[in-house]
Amino acid sequence: MNINDFNYDLADHFIAQTPLDKRDHSKLLVYNRDTKKHEVTQFFNIIDHLKPGDVLVINNTKVIPARLFGAKKKTGARIELLLHKKIAIDTYETLVKPLKRLSVGDIVEFDAKFNCELMSKDEHAGTAIVRFNTHNVEEELERIGNMPLPHYITKKLENKDRYQNVYANESGSVAAPTAGLHWTPELMQQARDKGVIFAEVVLHVGLGTFRPVKVDDITQHDMHSEWYKIPNQTLEIINNAKAENRRVICVGTTSMRTVEAYAKTKQQTGDTDIFIYPPYDFGIADGLITNFHLPKSTLVMLVSAFMGREETLNMYEVAKENDFRFFSFGDCMLII
Repeated sequence: MNINDFNYDLADHFIAQTPLDKRDHSKLLVYNRDTKKHEVTQFFNIIDHLKPGDVLVINNTKVIPARLFGAKKKTGARIELLLHKKIAIDTYETLVKPLKRLSVGDIVEFDAKFNCELMSKDEHAGTAIVRFNTHNVEEELERIGNMPLPHYITKKLENKDRYQNVYANESGSVAAPTAGLHWTPELMQQARDKGVIFAEVVLHVGLGTFRPVKVDDITQHDMHSEWYKIPNQTLEIINNAKAENRRVICVGTTSMRTVEAYAKTKQQTGDTDIFIYPPYDFGIADGLITNFHLPKSTLVMLVSAFMGREETLNMYEVAKENDFRFFSFGDCMLII
């Protein structure tokens, strides 16, 4: 399929720059794949569309403050790093801007006590391997790191916690699984009271989130691999649900990629570069909760594989007609 098959027009004012004051007050577009009917409501009403016995698969990855601003020790030149893959306790693969200003052996200082050394670099990819001067890198990131917000968000995030899901637990992502941002502990409890089961997986969102599709033929796109894990308890919950014809609904595209990676490989943990686009035979997922994604993105392709390309683009137009907010801090869709 061609990349332009997944394009749509979006004016800048639709792009949510800040989160809502209340997480669960975002708008919700509910789409039924069988009836092809839709409903516009608010996220706190999602309980009305869930059934006792439904399994909601959530990605409990936690975003690390992976963006660092520093200066080259020799010249004072401004350098920006985005950590995206941990290699050793003090060593990371990073995106560096501008990489051309650095040579192997150069030191980048972030403050008086925290710095890193450039060990190697790949100018074509814009990436480098850096080694920090401490084994407590994550503590230093919490101290001076910045949340790695997407490029289309230009306003400052006042509260770091608003780019974390309330159930985030395992550190390792450079972007939030944003479909989960709408949940509150109270709303999750309401779902449990109705008999809904939450099942946790982990997929650490990596560099691929920031990589656009640059080829016309989408089948030639190279997905960046990301680490995932499905605990035994979660696998048992999912298997029981499938055996009893209960619905497995993925909260976010990362959760869907995780369970479908397992359906494809039968591996509960490892790296996956699974790329889901139409047509696709889903092995586990019966439903999807997801935000509205960038034009021509792999995420729009995944949604199109699940609900059909034309219906996806039609629902995106419905969302615009109803003044939905788009992208990471935007509104949401439930596909059942």
